[in-house]
Amino acid sequence: MDRKKNQIINIPNLVSLIRILTTPFLFYFAFTHQPHWFIGVLLFAVFTDVLDGFLARLLNQITAVGSRLDSWGDFFIYTAMAVCAWILWPEIIIREKLYWLIIVLSFTLPVIVSLIKFRTISSYHTWSVKLAVAVTVVSYVLLFTELLDWPIRVAAVFCLYAAIEEIAITLLIHHELVDVRTVWQALRFKRNNRCR
Repeated sequence: MDRKKNQIINIPNLVSLIRILTTPFLFYFAFTHQPHWFIGVLLFAVFTDVLDGFLARLLNQITAVGSRLDSWGDFFIYTAMAVCAWILWPEIIIREKLYWLIIVLSFTLPVIVSLIKFRTISSYHTWSVKLAVAVTVVSYVLLFTELLDWPIRVAAVFCLYAAIEEIAITLLIHHELVDVRTVWQALRFKRNNRCR
């Protein structure tokens, strides 16, 4: 029982839980039209996304529960990013609607495909998603602080590729897996299982 408890209650999982708990604050700052606070809390949430994985590896506390909790945290934060951006900056969203739609669909469609096939959110943590998230967060801040708008178009391309890879992984594997870093890893897994 203690071993199972350690898989659920550990420092990386608490960091992921903190990320989930920032979601109401993001909505509060959006609804009260406090964009600076919103961006500050968002950057803190993104920092916790980097921190939980780093701590899990450093403390050797990588668990399936933690991987799923991390994915749920990501889903909450990126959903909040999309909804709150519409609340705070509707004119910018309308101006960049094609790229914004690609980004929103890129994190929504893989979740829908995974829910249909496995009845849960996928927890692949692919390298392409990590890169897409980094590019998207930077472009998000640049767009909504009105410093630069072209990075959001670059982010849309990265997000589109990441979404296609995640959907491909879901379609390739026969049962739910966590921490599948690339579609090539999924192909190897599928080939190895076929040989058995």
